[in-house]
Amino acid sequence: MEQKNGPASMPKQHQGLPFHIIKRVNIPIWKKILVYAIAIAGGLLLSGLICAAFSDESPLYFFTCLFKGAFGTERKIWLLLLDAALLLGVSMALIPAFKMKFWNLGGNGQILIACLCSYSLSFFLGGKIPEWLLLLLMFAASLVSGIIWALIPALFKAFFNTNETLFTLMMNYIATGIVLYCRASWISSGSAQFPTLTNGILPKIYNNMLPTVVVFVLLTLVMFVYLKYSKHGYEISVVGESVNTAKYIGINVKKVIIRTMILSGAIAGLVGFFLIARTGPGLSGDTTNNMGFTAIMTSWLASFNPLLMFLSCFFISFITRGMSQVQQGFHLTSNSIVSIVVGLIYFCVIACSFFINYRIVFRKKEGK
Repeated sequence: MEQKNGPASMPKQHQGLPFHIIKRVNIPIWKKILVYAIAIAGGLLLSGLICAAFSDESPLYFFTCLFKGAFGTERKIWLLLLDAALLLGVSMALIPAFKMKFWNLGGNGQILIACLCSYSLSFFLGGKIPEWLLLLLMFAASLVSGIIWALIPALFKAFFNTNETLFTLMMNYIATGIVLYCRASWISSGSAQFPTLTNGILPKIYNNMLPTVVVFVLLTLVMFVYLKYSKHGYEISVVGESVNTAKYIGINVKKVIIRTMILSGAIAGLVGFFLIARTGPGLSGDTTNNMGFTAIMTSWLASFNPLLMFLSCFFISFITRGMSQVQQGFHLTSNSIVSIVVGLIYFCVIACSFFINYRIVFRKKEGK
């Protein structure tokens, strides 16, 4: 049968357009870097113009504030590294599930429930048992609670084929509700958050941020090896490519789903443990700072590659930290302007991925 290559064989919505979109097969790494660099530079330049329009400062001052907010002092540098490391940890929790095409949107809930379990042990047992034992119990409780919170939607997906996107998303709200209920039950003063802990705090190594940074950097390297070279990593990739193919070659899909979500929940629980045990802050429904959703973006930007995740998490943390200084330097009293600017930068970076995966080819006019 003759294959039709003309306009009639094209999708109806593409007929009559002066161009068509073709998926790129292989794009050199230098082109990817160039496209991302152009997108970042364009987004930052446009953001500087927007901030200057709402103040008396120049667009160049935007870049000064941006870098000063992220690298202005040694403490700011460490806070930037800490934010990037925690975001890196959440991204590592999501990557195995995403590679399996299990769209886990419940990172916030898994972290928050781990924070609650870790905090509650310090809240009720602090000063009553040895500090090392308390930290060990907090660590175990964080991992177990994160696993349980991730395992619930995994079991429903594996055995009842439920929609994991909605299921994991709803689990976030349940976790927040549990935290709010515990706060109302345990704290009689009506405070908006739990009191700061004095027990169950990790010992300082240089400062209280270095251990967190080192742990999640090492975890990222381990996750890269696990996903790329281990049998489990191979099975995750096969299930993500095609469930039918995985079943045909003898992979137990239900087992892979459950095992992968146990891993994701454990890593999310580890993030929750460090959020509490690093400084013992007061717990609230906003403790996760929406890292579970931000990590979705960093995962996509890095194409689910753990090594590229270093760059995406660092970039997102750099923008977030730098914009706080921009708001102060440009005297922007409204947070909405800052949110618009941050969203614009993110949009430019995410949109450029289209030109990495596809190219636009213009049609030749008839008769030419």
